[in-house]
Amino acid sequence: MTVSIPREIAENARAWPFEEARKVVKRLTVNGEVKLPEKGYVLFETGYGPSGLPHIGTFGEVARTTMVRHAFELLTGLPTKLVAFSDDMDGLRKVPGNVPNQSMLQEAIGKPLTVVPDPFGTHDSFGRHNNARLQAFLDSFGFDYEFRSATDCYKAGEFDTALLEILRNYDKVMKVILPTLGKERQATYSPFLPICPRTGVVLQVPMTARDAEAGTVTYDDPETGESVTVPVTGGACKLQWKADWAMRWMALDVDYEMSGKDLIDSVDLSGKICKAIGYRPPQGFNYELFLDDSGQKISKSKGNGLTMEEWLSYGTENSLALFMFQQPKRAKRLYFDQIPKAVDEYRTFLEKYQDEPVDKQVENPVFHIHSGTPPKPEPGVTFSLLLNLASACHAEGPDVLWGFISRYDPDASAETRPNMGALVELALAYYRDFVVPKKQYRAPTPEEASALAEVAEKLGALPADSAPEDFQSVFYEVGKSLMPDDLRGWFKAVYEVLLGQEQGPRMGSFVQLYGRDETVALIQEKAGV
Repeated sequence: MTVSIPREIAENARAWPFEEARKVVKRLTVNGEVKLPEKGYVLFETGYGPSGLPHIGTFGEVARTTMVRHAFELLTGLPTKLVAFSDDMDGLRKVPGNVPNQSMLQEAIGKPLTVVPDPFGTHDSFGRHNNARLQAFLDSFGFDYEFRSATDCYKAGEFDTALLEILRNYDKVMKVILPTLGKERQATYSPFLPICPRTGVVLQVPMTARDAEAGTVTYDDPETGESVTVPVTGGACKLQWKADWAMRWMALDVDYEMSGKDLIDSVDLSGKICKAIGYRPPQGFNYELFLDDSGQKISKSKGNGLTMEEWLSYGTENSLALFMFQQPKRAKRLYFDQIPKAVDEYRTFLEKYQDEPVDKQVENPVFHIHSGTPPKPEPGVTFSLLLNLASACHAEGPDVLWGFISRYDPDASAETRPNMGALVELALAYYRDFVVPKKQYRAPTPEEASALAEVAEKLGALPADSAPEDFQSVFYEVGKSLMPDDLRGWFKAVYEVLLGQEQGPRMGSFVQLYGRDETVALIQEKAGV
């Protein structure tokens, strides 16, 4: 459901989905009026290459396109559709390193992905398996989309008209593509890739003849030397992917498609192919790539970086959506250490949204994550604080954390606070897998031990139900006395001695949740005072 906001606010919103949506509006504007395409809707598309397991970047493209689509609907009120398109007719070029039964896949190199056997044994092909994985994940987020398969479109004849148009304009297409290739590849290149009737392999061979009227191309079988003529329609051929992209834009009449920065040249080339045969390419947007923990581009075939399932083992769905929303034109490390920050930032934005005027709400990420209807925030504590609480009490199960949370919120339980319940489980998983292995306590220096003893004494003198600010003031005042020019260093020392890590929570909030007496005991134990 699309929310209603004043048109003036939407037209002046600075959030990047609105900026992108206004480009689509401009594309469709004729004589000052936004015209609905003949197909009856405005088409937003995302592309997916199922040569490897779906990764988090694939989800990001759908999430981001959905945000632009929603902004466009707010600006125009026109009907829209989002198509998630799978290039599953591509030939398998190499075996991904993160799947089983690799020898079985090796024997299918070169065949369309929807012919390659499924190494997981759950579907009739590797392409169908990966398509199902993608759809299941997108469905779990509630995306409104239509899934389309290249194999199905080619074989059902949905692309036939566009394929014949490419054949009729063969020389124009070649004129666009050949200058981008090396001399050796120029000699053998053809935009059409026949599916070998004998082997089922997607062939990259030169055409020896073509007949636009008959709709056929002819080539020499690279193994037998026999001359073979096949139709370009009905799934007997597919197109090289840059020509294929242009053909798909034409066949489906795509109005908007974003892609990664690494495809800028390909987008430009596909656009030129469209223009060469009299079609206007869609509006586009190039986002930056995600990097793994070592700064390398994440890749489906390499299996580096995070999978969608891995993120959701430790973080919320909304935190993942926030990560996708923020700064799409900046390269970002996509690794486990990004999860706690994203979880807490989402909570902060959601809480802030409730009291903002409409013109500020449309700039808030949660407006775009939830298509204009974000939920009301649930009472609770931050993910980071849960991690530090688990660290302090060496929590192995949720009951321990709930015991502390109930001090902060007596009515809190996994039943009354379902979102917090999920967060507790995620925090425990993250704590076990990423915090515990890196915990490294150190003994305090004599000066630090004396200062911590003073902290313990002053905390003990405060009422147990003091406000977090009062507890925080104790740490601040003692630290200012000990290290007046390096309070950051003081709190780093507190975290290293008490929690075994270099960073930590706001100590006033920690004391309130963990308990005054428990914090005093923790200081006495770790500082030896």
